[in-house]
Amino acid sequence: MGANHAHGTAVSRSRASRRTVVAALAVLVPLAIITLAALVWLWPEGTTAGPAPESGVERLTGTVTSVTLKRCPAAPEGAPKPDPATCGKAVVKLTEGRDSGRDVELRLPGGPGAQRFAPGDDVILLRDADGAYQLSDHDRSMPLWLFGIAFALAVIAFGRWRGVTALAGLAVTFVLLLTFVIPGILEGRPPMLVAIVGSAAIMLTVLYLTHGFSPSTSVAVLGTLASLTLTGLLSYAALGLASLNGVTDDSALTLGMSLSIDTQGLLLAGIIIGSLGVLDDVTVTQAVTVAELARANPSYGFARLYRAAGRIGRAHIASVINTIILAYAGASLPLLLLFSIGAQPLGQVLTTPVIAQEIVRGVVGTLGLIAAVPITTALAALAAVRDRDRDHPGHDPHDEGGFWEDEERDAPRRDRGDRDPAGREPGDFFTPREAGPPHRTAPQRAARHRRRAGA
Repeated sequence: MGANHAHGTAVSRSRASRRTVVAALAVLVPLAIITLAALVWLWPEGTTAGPAPESGVERLTGTVTSVTLKRCPAAPEGAPKPDPATCGKAVVKLTEGRDSGRDVELRLPGGPGAQRFAPGDDVILLRDADGAYQLSDHDRSMPLWLFGIAFALAVIAFGRWRGVTALAGLAVTFVLLLTFVIPGILEGRPPMLVAIVGSAAIMLTVLYLTHGFSPSTSVAVLGTLASLTLTGLLSYAALGLASLNGVTDDSALTLGMSLSIDTQGLLLAGIIIGSLGVLDDVTVTQAVTVAELARANPSYGFARLYRAAGRIGRAHIASVINTIILAYAGASLPLLLLFSIGAQPLGQVLTTPVIAQEIVRGVVGTLGLIAAVPITTALAALAAVRDRDRDHPGHDPHDEGGFWEDEERDAPRRDRGDRDPAGREPGDFFTPREAGPPHRTAPQRAARHRRRAGA
């Protein structure tokens, strides 16, 4: 009888899970169709919004064979002193191009921030239309390949098959960014629309590829979509309220003037794409947390699941907010130092376009993250309770073992000093089997008596 009961429970749970999957598909399939149609409609045609300037400069590689230093010239008064390691000449052996194998003597780059070169360094050279060479930078191809291989091996060693799917999801993200989002914006498509469609495509592909097709993943996708939509609306309203047009540096100014790109839309696109990665982290964590809580505590209803997972979500958000602020501060550290040197009042610094833009970006992204926790937790708890109710019709949470958290229900036990059947104190976790015989309805008791009478 126990085996049949376990088999029936597994079948009913499987049916409940299938019903949850069907309900999720009813929402996700139309979303996927709309995303695919928009992806095809907005896909770049291969033409940019403006002709690319032809510089006539060829980029080549070489290896430094020797370096000869000399005394640096005197710096003008008030100018920074040159680095002695950047004054002199270097002999470079060309490793590609029509002069491959030839040694050329070149002047070392000077000035603030100039690179230091030593014999044996792989370097980048620039050759102009007149055939003159210039030492430009270090060749970092090999170190970057080594870093990438080490990263992939570490992810696979720790995550195993899940690590492989995570790397595949990362590859999909880069492909969509490099073949759809960036070319689409350069061709003059609306940046915000391109970012929304690209983010939806990345979200639908990467989450299912990385975490598999499951109710928890579907809940995470829905929570991410809802939070991303809210982030986009808040970003649009905040940029309009703060009168920010996205032009805060030379790059944005050049794009706006030469390619006629909507810089404010470009800023909105950056906020949406930047928020997607952190939103994925929060929504997946909340969906999986609720599923694990529901599996470990079958007696938990919607309210208990929501409260328990909400406490975890609040702790997660608190650490994520600190991470976001530190990331922005680290990226803007040179700019912050420049403002500090200028000794400008704090109010003037905060209202400058470049700082105000980062403040708006951080605040809007944080609001989207905060909204992701209750949205995803509520969806996941609702899905878990629906599965449980279908699995056990007429289920009463107080009839099953679990955590004694209801103070009014537990008070008489504590007053009488009662213990549960397994000998544990109130508040201890015990399984339904330890709690005593299972509760049977009247029809179940009658059928049991008939089976005994027939025996």
